Amino acid sequence: RRQKKTASHAVTELENTKDCSQAGKPLFCPSHPTERLRLFCEQCDQPVCRDCIVDRHQQHPYDFTGNVVHRHGNALRKLLKSTQQRMGTLEGVLSQIDDMGSAVRGRAEAVATEIYLFASGYVKAIEEHRDRLLKQLEDLKVQKENLLHLRKAQLQQLLLDMRTGVEFTERLLTSGSDLEILITKGVVASRLAKLNSVAYNTYPSVDDGIQFSPQERAGQCCGYEVFGAILNKVVDPARCTLHGDDLHSARQNQLTGFTLLCSDTMGERMGRGGEAVQVTIMHKDKRDCAVKPTVCDNGDGTYHISYSPEEPGLYAVCVYVKGQHVQGSPFTLMVKNKFREHQGVFHCCSFCSSGGQKAARCACGGTMPGGYQGCGHGHKGHPGCSHWSCCGQVKESSECLRGPPSDTSQRSLLRTVAL
Repeated sequence: RRQKKTASHAVTELENTKDCSQAGKPLFCPSHPTERLRLFCEQCDQPVCRDCIVDRHQQHPYDFTGNVVHRHGNALRKLLKSTQQRMGTLEGVLSQIDDMGSAVRGRAEAVATEIYLFASGYVKAIEEHRDRLLKQLEDLKVQKENLLHLRKAQLQQLLLDMRTGVEFTERLLTSGSDLEILITKGVVASRLAKLNSVAYNTYPSVDDGIQFSPQERAGQCCGYEVFGAILNKVVDPARCTLHGDDLHSARQNQLTGFTLLCSDTMGERMGRGGEAVQVTIMHKDKRDCAVKPTVCDNGDGTYHISYSPEEPGLYAVCVYVKGQHVQGSPFTLMVKNKFREHQGVFHCCSFCSSGGQKAARCACGGTMPGGYQGCGHGHKGHPGCSHWSCCGQVKESSECLRGPPSDTSQRSLLRTVAL
């Protein structure tokens, strides 16, 4: 009613439209109140009266409402049916959403129960693993303390025996007569010599090397994998050993190396890495010449040291663990000249390769007096097997014993080419 276009329209409350008394009453045109709405303008898609057809809807296609209501009603019924189908689909989707919401809530409650049971079991496993570690730590402490008490008792007894022997000897020398000294001299000297010959370590045989490694896998506990282990091994540089076939020899510009095996104070293998390993390789004659090695921690108590020397000669190799020399360090390394490759060919016979030439010569020293009469390796000086034509080596994977051939040797020795 506040809009200009609809201010003069007849407005009825929606509740009043439900009254059956309104259905049979004729409807009049809003623009022409005295004219009933009997026609329908197809172009404007609205009911009109006769005056509207003459006035504003002139030349518009129109027809009586009774003639077009079926066609428009069918279109509405089709749209109604489609809308009803979509309503059914939406109702089904809403029902599925409600069912899925119920399923999600039920599943969440079930998973929450599983999480609670898992966490409770895990906490129980961790607590049991904690008690096990504490018990292991207590047993280790008692074991070390018992060893220390035993060691202390032995040393105290040795000290008491020494003190008794020293006091008796001092009293004998200060208060005894000459005859008494001479009579007891043998027994006293034997006793003191025996006490002095007793071997003992100048440091405690037990160390305080107790560590806790939270990253260490500790196996299964109550069906759960747990972490954390007590490590009581301490590396002893004096018991660490060096291993390798080429420990004291190497080739120039050739990668080589050796292995360091770390052990504890009892000589047992450490079984884990992380130690501070340092290696220095210095030339003995050239102070400014050093080789930079590479230390690879294998994580199992072994370390691989690799290096490639550029200069031949003698080197001093030092291997340190925790700043102390390991067993066998320092040691001398001999670096030889680089591997010399063969300049000739690896063949069975120089005479076969030359086609039976009498003047053919090979580095093996073989000759064929009287000319070529077939191979068989029976001629004088032949090694009896395949060999290198440049140096006579019988091993195919070997180092050449001669340097590059000179012009003279090239003319005197057989040169074989691969066809």
